[in-house]
Amino acid sequence: MHIHPLITDSESLAALCKRLSAASFVAVDTEFMRENTYWPDLCLVQIGDQFEAAAIDPKAEGIDLSPLLELLVDNHEVLKVFHAGGQDIEIIHNLTGKTPFPLFDTQIAAMALGLGEQVGYSNLVESLLNERLDKGARFTDWARRPLDKRQIDYAIGDVTHLAGLFPKMLERLKTTGRGAWLDQEMERLGDPSNYSVDPDQAWKRIRMPSRKAEVLGRLKAIAAWREKEAKGKNLPRGRIMKDETLADIASHPPKSQDTLANVRGLSPTWKSNDIGARLMQAIGEAKELPADEMPPREERMPGLGKEGALVADLLKLLLKIRSRESNVAARLIAKSQELELLAAGKRDGLSILEGWRFDQFGRDALDLVEGRLAFAIKGGKLAMTRTELD
Repeated sequence: MHIHPLITDSESLAALCKRLSAASFVAVDTEFMRENTYWPDLCLVQIGDQFEAAAIDPKAEGIDLSPLLELLVDNHEVLKVFHAGGQDIEIIHNLTGKTPFPLFDTQIAAMALGLGEQVGYSNLVESLLNERLDKGARFTDWARRPLDKRQIDYAIGDVTHLAGLFPKMLERLKTTGRGAWLDQEMERLGDPSNYSVDPDQAWKRIRMPSRKAEVLGRLKAIAAWREKEAKGKNLPRGRIMKDETLADIASHPPKSQDTLANVRGLSPTWKSNDIGARLMQAIGEAKELPADEMPPREERMPGLGKEGALVADLLKLLLKIRSRESNVAARLIAKSQELELLAAGKRDGLSILEGWRFDQFGRDALDLVEGRLAFAIKGGKLAMTRTELD
């Protein structure tokens, strides 16, 4: 494989992207910093196929990233391969308003191949390529310039290994017939709604036990205010105000800006500064949450009492057994919440009762809940037996 020098000019980048636009797939990775900012600070992009790879410096003066972004989000003939690509995809979405398509995530594929629940990249490389990664530059400051050779080699290594992993994983998926199992997971990963934050929806990410319309209305208003403040200042949300403080203010709103000095989690200076004034304005303009926006009651667990909880535990045991037998990560087959819903009597809208999940696990899970399947000990080993109902 040909490894290019660090790309810092538009002409070289355009030429690379033109060649890669004819590839069947490209491996993609990014390096970024986000500890002190709202938006991830993109510091490096690595991309390659089976024949060439390069690192691109997005901070290089005058570089035009358009050919790269067009390849990633507008060229639907080239498959984009990531490993645990959620944050990489978020960065691309921030820059374009779109997500890469089509895409493939090797961490998700590893679950279908029985390689682990959330297998790390280095472990995957060791397992399938029998190579050990150099982790020395893993915690480097990617924003600092100039980047040294070790940093660049480390970064490019991520995509060169990824380009080697993908064909091997694809072949295994074809051999096992599990490629179609991943379609829904890849579609979910690429859903643009995962990477867009509407300030008016930000409140839904904050835990709040109250169902009072007045309290939830304040929560919505303050969460939207914080989101806008964080974006405007390019600071992490928690640097503006932590979730616990936000929820506490929504439940117990201060009567005046002066009293903000007494709120745990806020600086005493908020009693007289501009940000405190804007917070008080948001609280003052808050309205009761409309009935059609009220969060649903805990219908997600209909009737799950003590007996239902025991049934859910049996389902989790069955899942472990089926996961081990099929050599598929349990997390890919079913989530605990779905098992609890099934145990509580829900049948509609459960992914474990559809498609391949039903064939691999859902049919037996339903039989267990409805009394057609039971656990037994045979020869000192746990086994499943069919029961005859009257």
